[in-house]
Amino acid sequence: MSVLVVGEALVDLIVSPDGSVEAVPGGGPFNLARAAARLGVAAAFGGGISDDVFGRRIAALLARDGVATPVSPRTGLNTTLALAELDAGGAATYTFYVDGTAAAELHAGDVVIGADVDVLAVGTLGLVVEPMASTVEALVASAPERLLVFVDPNCRPSIISDDAAYRARLARVLARADVVKVSGDDLAYLDPGADPVAVAEDLLGLGPRVVLFTDGGDAVRILTRDGEVVVPVPRVDVVDTVGAGDAFGGAFLAFWERAGHHRDDLADLDKVRAVVERAIVVAGITCTRPGADPPHLDELPA
Repeated sequence: MSVLVVGEALVDLIVSPDGSVEAVPGGGPFNLARAAARLGVAAAFGGGISDDVFGRRIAALLARDGVATPVSPRTGLNTTLALAELDAGGAATYTFYVDGTAAAELHAGDVVIGADVDVLAVGTLGLVVEPMASTVEALVASAPERLLVFVDPNCRPSIISDDAAYRARLARVLARADVVKVSGDDLAYLDPGADPVAVAEDLLGLGPRVVLFTDGGDAVRILTRDGEVVVPVPRVDVVDTVGAGDAFGGAFLAFWERAGHHRDDLADLDKVRAVVERAIVVAGITCTRPGADPPHLDELPA
């Protein structure tokens, strides 16, 4: 059994409030794949990785965590960059540099869904930047019925140039999604000024079986057509929130897989809640560390 994550790997240029800059490999799908692998499940990252100095670093980190990289290196293309400016509370605001870069150049046929794949996870720039976005959409549309499809829109308004086209693609992808993880920022973008819980509930009408609404340090809401569960989030000493949502998503998929659950088990709210509770712990630990550095399985409480 394995998790296939398709989307971008990039380098976050993290700018602290004092103006210091640190280059840290990141990208939502990249972070998610590493988080899942660190928690003991077979994971593959199906995205374009440059052969430049940053790309080699990205590939080395994936290899160190045991993440497979089935896509050929994007020879001659630069690594995608994201400028992440941190505020005094550790929250990040992003500006992306993607045109003609390695992450964007993911084409049909570059990545396939193997017989050993149980979960397909997509999101972030993988739903925006072409030709990668069309490739991701086609993969989701072709996903076998047995496959659990996980989507984290991780909406980045600063890079969405055609709002209508983005929303149309998101709706098509969500029609095949089983689990959708959304943040308060995602919901505020999708329907500004509306009650975020109501917006999250509306997403169920597009197709997903489960919506996981994470909202920073506030409780996580599990929404299904049959009911809702609110799961409290313990307080932690936050260093920054970079990669916390990705760690939550990777942990959800890892513990879902480790428990031997399948698509049909999403109807069992008790099973979903048990996995969400463990994912919250993983996200909390990630917030206590600088950058996207999710914990390994042996770092978690028994």
